[in-house]
Amino acid sequence: MRLDRYLVALGEGSRTEVQDRIRRGQVCLQGHVMTRPETECGRNPEITLEGRRLDTRLIRHVMLHKPEHVLTAARDRKQKTVMDLLPGVYASLGCMPVGRLDRDTTGLLLLTCDGELNHRLLSPRRHVDKVYEAEVEGTPGAEEIRRFGEGLFLGDFTAAPALLEILETGEHSLARVTIHEGKFHQVRRMFEAVGHPVRRLHRSAFGPLILPEDLLPGTFRELTETEENAVYAAAGMERKQ
Repeated sequence: MRLDRYLVALGEGSRTEVQDRIRRGQVCLQGHVMTRPETECGRNPEITLEGRRLDTRLIRHVMLHKPEHVLTAARDRKQKTVMDLLPGVYASLGCMPVGRLDRDTTGLLLLTCDGELNHRLLSPRRHVDKVYEAEVEGTPGAEEIRRFGEGLFLGDFTAAPALLEILETGEHSLARVTIHEGKFHQVRRMFEAVGHPVRRLHRSAFGPLILPEDLLPGTFRELTETEENAVYAAAGMERKQ
């Protein structure tokens, strides 16, 4: 990739801005001052900008604890989106959410710059589990567990069999449900179909990833190497360096 395009991808300015900085001798590649924007970088280059060494990784993966009232979208003119919770470099690199969580659903959201990984993790053929904790009205029991396990007809489609576990019972009960699909409002619609509307919904796991207790709502971190390996394995891919 050309040096100027690399700097744009890293969110260091517009094409015109970075070209100007290169020509003024503010950019070093592999320890050498570069003045030609068209210089080819090669793979995993060492780049410094005005003495600041840049993180030149083009493929990054982020675990975000999505809070309530935030859209799972790249941008929205009126409402805050998950991309507003991340530094601008992730948008510059093309980092996108893997699937979506509803506006009022909280919990683990994976974002990645790897489009093929994103596609494979969402493919129904991969059967990547998503685990949710739901506070619902009333007390689900054995009948609801059976219906979830058999698959539920929701009008426009039939949800695949899901694992329903009842964690706490009462006027408002707590349940855990594991699905491998991700249709629009699916978990909420499944509970609605069995007469137990959802009051709160939280995703605690996505494939091999488990939301850490110390990752607070609205905060994020990049995946560890172990987590990256596990995610690529779940997608049936070799990890990209």
